[in-house]
Amino acid sequence: MPFLGEISAILTAICWSGSSIAFTVAAERTGSLQLNINRMILAAIFLFALILIFSFDYSLSSYQITNLVLSGLIGLVIGDTFLFKAYRHIGARLSMLLMALSPAMSALLAFFFLNEKISALGILGMFVTIAGVALVVLERSETPAAKYTVSKAGIFYGLMGALGQSVGLIFAKLAFEAGSINGFVATFVRVGSAVIIILPAALLIRRYNNPIKIYSKDSKALYTTLIGTVFGPVLGITLSLVAVANTKVGIAATLMSTMPIIMLPMVYFIYKDRLSWRAITGAFIAVGGVAMLFLH
Repeated sequence: MPFLGEISAILTAICWSGSSIAFTVAAERTGSLQLNINRMILAAIFLFALILIFSFDYSLSSYQITNLVLSGLIGLVIGDTFLFKAYRHIGARLSMLLMALSPAMSALLAFFFLNEKISALGILGMFVTIAGVALVVLERSETPAAKYTVSKAGIFYGLMGALGQSVGLIFAKLAFEAGSINGFVATFVRVGSAVIIILPAALLIRRYNNPIKIYSKDSKALYTTLIGTVFGPVLGITLSLVAVANTKVGIAATLMSTMPIIMLPMVYFIYKDRLSWRAITGAFIAVGGVAMLFLH
């Protein structure tokens, strides 16, 4: 299918945009660490069921499993942990701006470790897309404005979050280059390995509570977590792996980073947020960059 990787990357951004809105509600009711573990456990259960129901081929080599486990560890455990810490120190606006560096990091790592080269038009498209995303992200103001201050620790956490996502994509690409892998199976290995690592750690420090007790008392937390899990770890991560497998890592990461652009109409209709001309201009710039990536 033409442009399968690029289309999958855009669908990833759409899924992650929807899941972020659902997870925002769920996190307010359960806490970020509790939510992070719950979504991974639920995703692993959903993915396992899908693999059994549709009899997906789950035969993987030890090399592929190793790379997918490393991808899950670095991308979902280490990368997401740093990102959550960045949110706490410098807020979502600046954290998302630092995450916009992930495509450049991904392209650079892919050049050195995967020998992936991108055309001049593709590189220009990446920069234009990132510029549009940055314009939109910078437009979003924190509430209250004085709640967050720029700190060296926060910047470091944000950069490490972006690097974790980039390195995670590289290991995922190595697994797919070694042979054909079903996207849902690859996601199950990534998510499952993340659960095996993060759940015992949370239990050890007594930061994880019984989810059955929590959700039996709060149905809204349950259904927002379920919705976010389906669109985030299940469909979103699977589509991201399909994207990485079928196009250049840097291009896939750039298209996936358009999430702030895709969220604009969502927050407009759901939260009635007013869209400024600056945000709209940034969206059009990003769309122009995306068009360049499809034409590269």
